[in-house]
Amino acid sequence: MTTALLRTAAELHARARTGRRAVVMTMGALHEGHATLIRAARGIAGGDGEVVVTVFVNPLQFGAGEDLDRYPRTLEADLKVAEQAGADVVFAPSVEEVYPGGEPQVRISAGPMGERLEGASRPGHFDGMLTVVAKLLHLTRPDVALYGQKDAQQLALIRRMVRDLNFGVEIVAVPTVREADGLALSSRNRYLSASERHTALALSQALFAGRDRHAAQEALRARAREVPSTRARAEALSALGESRAAADAAAVAKASPGAAAAVRAAARLVLDEAVRFTPPLELDYLALVDPSDFTDIDDDFTGEAVLAVAARVGSTRLIDNLPLTFGNLGAAS
Repeated sequence: MTTALLRTAAELHARARTGRRAVVMTMGALHEGHATLIRAARGIAGGDGEVVVTVFVNPLQFGAGEDLDRYPRTLEADLKVAEQAGADVVFAPSVEEVYPGGEPQVRISAGPMGERLEGASRPGHFDGMLTVVAKLLHLTRPDVALYGQKDAQQLALIRRMVRDLNFGVEIVAVPTVREADGLALSSRNRYLSASERHTALALSQALFAGRDRHAAQEALRARAREVPSTRARAEALSALGESRAAADAAAVAKASPGAAAAVRAAARLVLDEAVRFTPPLELDYLALVDPSDFTDIDDDFTGEAVLAVAARVGSTRLIDNLPLTFGNLGAAS
């Protein structure tokens, strides 16, 4: 199969459609993370459907002093990655095709969620992102669009936009792809020197430390909930010493810091150490948030959460996150 390179929406709209169209939106510089998204799109579209990969470096997403000019543009290599992963089309429009009247006067507002974390660090970024996503959804007319979990706040905002503004498209999240050392795949990783990459590993290591602390606390709390249902079972467990173990677990869980606070503290220890590396890690934020609105969760929170981190290493800014589940949601109350 040869992947078609199209430059205009008219060319894309002229293609015959028989099955579902799945779209993967990128800014180019494709890597294995993008290839994973494309393969997932291929699986959803099936043999009768169509996979479209957009390649567009959106100027609205870059603030003053950010890396718009040096952002890698590697269309020829991108075509090869897309083709090998199973894309039917690479749609690479010009700025004039996407914004024919110049910078749009009417834009999508990300609202309060767009002002937190990444939005606080990059004012206007999410307004620009949502505006181009809305434009590309209109231009490509997909049945389903796939986005990586690595950009968790972006994903949450796209889902919110699609729901709030009644876009007729299904949004699918694809888990973060990591390199062997744990670093989340990113087009910006190519900017890192060997020493900077060593420092950058602190981001994923901090997340893993938070995840491990979370798992340990969840195990303690689950053990504390194991209460014998009958006297005979209680006596049998007591003979084995298990009721004492359950009591010990309950005591430890009660005495330990709150679940959310403990996760944040475990991750912060790793990041604090990386501040002393050469070159140092310059932390932007570490947050444990509710993915529905990206506000901080408290120690009584139950449900899905996101542990997110952003930092600068040298001149490169990196982000990463892990999803966590608090509370045994399947346990009887």
